Amino acid sequence: MRFRDGVFLSILAVASSPVFGQTDDSGRALPVVTVRGAVPERFLAGQKSQRIDSVSLEQFRFQTLTELLSATTPIAFKVYGPGQLSTASFRGTSANHTALLWNGININQPTLGQTDFSTLPVAGFDQLSVQYGASSSCLGSDAVGGSVLLSDTPDWKQPGLTVTAAQQFGSFQNRNSQIGLRFSSRQSNRWQVAGKTFFYTYRFPNRYPYRERGHYFVEQSNTDQKGFIQDFYFRNDKNHRISLNLWFTDNDLIVSPFDTVVRERTRSQSRRALATYEFKRLTIRAGWIRDVIDFARGNFNRPSHSETDRYIGRAEHEFSRNGGKWELTVRSGVEFSHYQTRVDGYHDSPIGEDRADLFLLSRLQTDRWRFSLNVRQAFVSRFDPPPAPSVGAEYLLLRQNRHSLTGKISLGRSYRVPTLNERYWKDLGNPNLRPENGFNAEAGLSGESSLGDRLKISGELTGFRNRIDDWSYWNPEFGYRVENLQLVVARGIEWSANLQYVHQKWKAGITPGYAYTRSSQERVYNTYAQDIVGKQLAFVPLHSARISVYAALGSTRLTVWHQAVSRRYTTFDNIQYLKGYQLTNLILETQLTTGIMKTRIQGQVNNLFDTLYLNVKRNAMPGRNFAVNLIIHLNTRKS
Repeated sequence: MRFRDGVFLSILAVASSPVFGQTDDSGRALPVVTVRGAVPERFLAGQKSQRIDSVSLEQFRFQTLTELLSATTPIAFKVYGPGQLSTASFRGTSANHTALLWNGININQPTLGQTDFSTLPVAGFDQLSVQYGASSSCLGSDAVGGSVLLSDTPDWKQPGLTVTAAQQFGSFQNRNSQIGLRFSSRQSNRWQVAGKTFFYTYRFPNRYPYRERGHYFVEQSNTDQKGFIQDFYFRNDKNHRISLNLWFTDNDLIVSPFDTVVRERTRSQSRRALATYEFKRLTIRAGWIRDVIDFARGNFNRPSHSETDRYIGRAEHEFSRNGGKWELTVRSGVEFSHYQTRVDGYHDSPIGEDRADLFLLSRLQTDRWRFSLNVRQAFVSRFDPPPAPSVGAEYLLLRQNRHSLTGKISLGRSYRVPTLNERYWKDLGNPNLRPENGFNAEAGLSGESSLGDRLKISGELTGFRNRIDDWSYWNPEFGYRVENLQLVVARGIEWSANLQYVHQKWKAGITPGYAYTRSSQERVYNTYAQDIVGKQLAFVPLHSARISVYAALGSTRLTVWHQAVSRRYTTFDNIQYLKGYQLTNLILETQLTTGIMKTRIQGQVNNLFDTLYLNVKRNAMPGRNFAVNLIIHLNTRKS
């Protein structure tokens, strides 16, 4: 179907969406509570999702999403070093199969099809959720292996002002500075205003006192990161809501800075702006994103240049019907994007592309059942993505006193539109690539139990199978030209649990987790492929486990995280590999309160046992290192 046909159908679908409002007995319209950033959890019944709690967000506020998600999820990361490139891999897929959404908008770079997670500060966002498995029906392209959802939310309930200043001093002369404020006006005004301003800088000079560890070279690097986040929210007594979200980043990485021959410099800059208007159940968004990458090796005077602009428009409408014992919710919408990219490595520049997505999401909920049925159709210039439907169900198997057990199952198709580099790179790109398409199936059990008022236990067990066909591959037998060659099947299990104990002033908890991931190439496409069929994909650990333990007395808290990762193969034939490793980190913190000022002091130890380990390259990661964190809050808010 041509792109303009998709645009016409999308406009027709949104325009014909019925508008329903709830009324009271007198017929007056009642305010509708808009649920922001919760679409995947609401419409992906049967799929595993995880929301990172506020305590973890605060403890990791000086670190990036790489460290936080490594400690709290089974996501595998390829990390090149502190402050260097870090990419995420869900359930045996690649970094290109991970969708990253910021306030509902996919911010993966169109040229690369992925995001560097070392550039994402934990402290910059209010909520962080992880969606496991394929969710293209809700989130679109890239959501093949899993998705990470970042969102910002206003605090309407407490008017006033909160100012936060934070500083970290770490080993190797690394340091981190943050300053921000949150504000909200009183509800008595016709228009209520809330928002957030946040500045941050990360400095990673990485002045290691050693050049090697265990006969492995320790790579030198220097990273400077800085960013600015600004959020404004407005709402009035007639339920009109307007928001503006800005996020500017500048990341400068130099690898081997003291060797003028082999040194590499990557400077990436992003400018993101998103405006949202909400009225009752109608939401309209308009966004603009500019991604700039400059790369140079040896001589930094003439870097290669890449610049991409995206113009985004999105409209969606939701309605619901309540039948007493059941509730039906339907959301329909359309999203348009125009891409304009200028890349030195393309034959033709600039290159323009138009995309549109038409989607329909539905959820039916009863006392014990929750069903979802979703479908999305994408339209891309000179391209033909497949439809992406999904269906899921959850059933409350047990509900007795303080115990509950829920069964889950879901099926869904996914797709990935090839990156601009894969299609347009000089000589190696392939404009005739087909979209990758996958089929994801998963089932699981989740439950929770309270043993009195002091002990609470919860857990989840999930089995999954994800089959991805036409996986794009830079084929070395044809000069690394991109081809649709691979058929990959990823399957495995994930288990996690949480136990919390409260006794007067004492609190304690333990959160273990384990993942078994078997991911392999299953198609013979040439003579070489015969040696790799059935072998574990490179850099995908077969086993990974994690556990966190904490104990708190009053405002003082000690938390220990332990992570274990099995060997990871570095070649497709599984001949070469990096050994498995175990890491232990801890943080000790306390809080002092004086009037409107709260001071939090944290002492942090990373790689407590000085483990020698390799992550991607055959050079060692840093040994034991320390950090001292100071966070000061000045709070004039009143409940």
